[in-house]
Amino acid sequence: MKVLIIGGDAAGMSAAMQIVRNRKDAEITVLEKGYYYSYGQCGLPYYIGGLIDSTDKLIARSRDTFQEKFGIDARVGNEVQTIDTDEQMVSGVDHNTGKTFQLKYDKCLIATGASPIFPKDWKGADLQGIHVLKTIPDAEKIVEDMKEDVLSVTVIGGGYIGLELAENLVERGRKVQIIEGKRLGNMYDEEISSQIHKKAETKGISVSVGEFVEGFQGVEKVEAVVTDKGIHRSDMVIVAIGVKPNSQFAGKAGISLHSSGAILVNSAMETSVPNIYAAGDCATQYHRLKMRDDYIPLGTHANKQGQVAGSNIAGLSKNFQGIIGTSIVKFFDVTIGRTGLSEQEAKSLSIPYDTIEFTARPHSGYFPDSDELFMKLLRHKETDGFLGVQIIGKTGVDKRIDVAATALYHEMKVSDLTNLDLSYSPPYNGVWDPLQQAARRF
Repeated sequence: MKVLIIGGDAAGMSAAMQIVRNRKDAEITVLEKGYYYSYGQCGLPYYIGGLIDSTDKLIARSRDTFQEKFGIDARVGNEVQTIDTDEQMVSGVDHNTGKTFQLKYDKCLIATGASPIFPKDWKGADLQGIHVLKTIPDAEKIVEDMKEDVLSVTVIGGGYIGLELAENLVERGRKVQIIEGKRLGNMYDEEISSQIHKKAETKGISVSVGEFVEGFQGVEKVEAVVTDKGIHRSDMVIVAIGVKPNSQFAGKAGISLHSSGAILVNSAMETSVPNIYAAGDCATQYHRLKMRDDYIPLGTHANKQGQVAGSNIAGLSKNFQGIIGTSIVKFFDVTIGRTGLSEQEAKSLSIPYDTIEFTARPHSGYFPDSDELFMKLLRHKETDGFLGVQIIGKTGVDKRIDVAATALYHEMKVSDLTNLDLSYSPPYNGVWDPLQQAARRF
């Protein structure tokens, strides 16, 4: 069986390993456009900040390991441009030689990931010193360009990557500004994002919200960011306004796409075309609470979807069980997490809901160094169904988010949260966990 995998990162190589383990007769070829395999993209901001001293530490398995240990034909610099779904053949260009190639397949997995959004209509976008962050070369270029004369850096975008970049640039001793069209941490509700904004300002970050970038000024190198409200001097710019799925050639081949541009897949990771699968940041994820396909590209989803796709390609029967919107981010000395629906999402879905905002301590109140957690819970007003929670605090956020994610996966009611048998010892919790305390107040 000839298996062709397009993309050599999280989803693609998770799938490849499942096939290696379960289908000994499979001939696996991986076509990777770039030159790195299976690396941790989420660690890139921390390499820029100096916490990780080498990008080599971000590589889970090298290309040589896949080839020599597992017998996978792992290619680099091979960009797929078209798929002939009738002939079951892909065509593209090998950037190492400049020659084109054609390869037949019995089963094909599209795991091409996503690319940073960078508006082409921004004036001066080709100036030196303007960057995006998605790959190891992107991160290495930013560090290389961060010379002694780069004193100020502007981050465009206040989402997960924008916040992590801002923190790590401050750690590198740079003066940082964030420009955001909406508000910092827009993936959270106002009560949480306002605290993120305050934390940024206490760390010396200049925050400009409600401004929209129009372009850049400079001779050869960027010197300023131009917005609809003014001009901001800057020695370097990093654009982090989101990503778009790499699905163009799939759409041209007649494979069905989601409104986001991601490739539509079912629970087996099958696309609308026989023998073609998709997984990871280029594909949709079924949202268990919204009860519809969604696009929330995260590394956790990519690894799970890749494993499911590989299992099904190998002849096993496995289904992706969907997502509930769980995420977490560190921003200086606080952690911000969420799972389930935000209030914005509940409104858009016309769900009757109510909320509780609650402040508690993650440990017993009398225990030293017990900082506060702020949380916001959502529940279905008519059924008492648990809908989601957002939390910000210095310690204990991850624990509560993961408990809540488990409860949401199992469709628990808010009243059920109080019955959970959660661990207690003064250094770790109160006799009633903060999540339970908040649930009791509905």
